[in-house]
Amino acid sequence: MLTAATTGFITAFSLILAIGAQNAFVLRQGLAKQHVFWLCLLCATSDAILIAAGVLGFSAIVAQFPNLPLYMAWGGAAFLFVYGAMRLWAAYLGEYAMQLSGQSAGLWATLATGAAFTWLNPHVYLDTLGLIGAISTDFPAGPERTAFGIGAVTSSFVFFFGLGYGARLLAPVLQSARSWRILDVIIGVVMWALALKLIS
Repeated sequence: MLTAATTGFITAFSLILAIGAQNAFVLRQGLAKQHVFWLCLLCATSDAILIAAGVLGFSAIVAQFPNLPLYMAWGGAAFLFVYGAMRLWAAYLGEYAMQLSGQSAGLWATLATGAAFTWLNPHVYLDTLGLIGAISTDFPAGPERTAFGIGAVTSSFVFFFGLGYGARLLAPVLQSARSWRILDVIIGVVMWALALKLIS
């Protein structure tokens, strides 16, 4: 079960790590020290709901559509390959101007924006219901698959709260073009590795 939990943690963490609008928003709020706890809780809980749906419900869907995992694996692999290529291209270009200044909105406006970044992002459904759900089928139903899901959910909470509260400490590093370039290279390689895992 430890292997399953570790796989779930690493898989979800690698997917969440990809810098996007949601993460940039959490980072911005962390730097501004505005509504950090509630925003991180919202993002992590939303991920937990979607991950649970993917892990628990994917096998039932597969029973009705046996070829679905194959189609999703190839579709997911294509997305991961393209996204990985985009991150590597961004690292090559080295353009990382971050605009994190500005006034902070109220709590409800902040949560509404965070919810929009989460639930209106089509990639989150591919990541949680699709990719994580598909990878979870590598483990037998029961304790091992549950451990995989718990590992994935845990990584979401660790990431968002780490990003939100660690933003001030990371600010000088993340504002360095070299650091962003290294991060994008790592993300690109991880995305390609996940793509190969899906179709192997």
